Amino acid sequence: MKATLAVATVPLVFLSLAPAIAATLPETPQRRLIDANVLPLALDDRYQFRKTEEFLNDPKYIKPTVDPMVAFERQRVNYGAITSSVDRIELRGNYYSFFWRTKQQGPVTVRFEYRQANLGAYVQAREVAYDKTKGTMETKFQVIGDDYLQDGRVISWRALLIADGKIVGLTQSYLWD
Repeated sequence: MKATLAVATVPLVFLSLAPAIAATLPETPQRRLIDANVLPLALDDRYQFRKTEEFLNDPKYIKPTVDPMVAFERQRVNYGAITSSVDRIELRGNYYSFFWRTKQQGPVTVRFEYRQANLGAYVQAREVAYDKTKGTMETKFQVIGDDYLQDGRVISWRALLIADGKIVGLTQSYLWD
């Protein structure tokens, strides 16, 4: 009886470790673009955005909460900041997580285009390139530190999936025109 129980629990142990193993994979760094080129729109059903998470980390916009999940997210973003005056100021800003998937294997670039409050209609862009993708992926972008402090909050944004020089997937905020 003990042997069958041990054999049955081994797959459960590996399944419970899967998120920890995936979390240790190195993140692809985001690259800030000086000039974002305009690409043709050729939406494809094989590429799609599934979910978007936005988080603004700035004390002047934070409202008190009793919800433990919201409080935990605030603590998670500020984790590692030792001094409130310097380290926490560097962590202020907008955080975005885009969950997307593709049925086509190949290189994909995720581009994040955004406008900030102090820059008006000027569009900035950051991107992350992946060599081989297939399945569900997560890409994170951050507009924090000096970018946030000098240019203000992100007021509108859009995210693009780019394959073969074409926009194949798109999601955007309501204020993007």
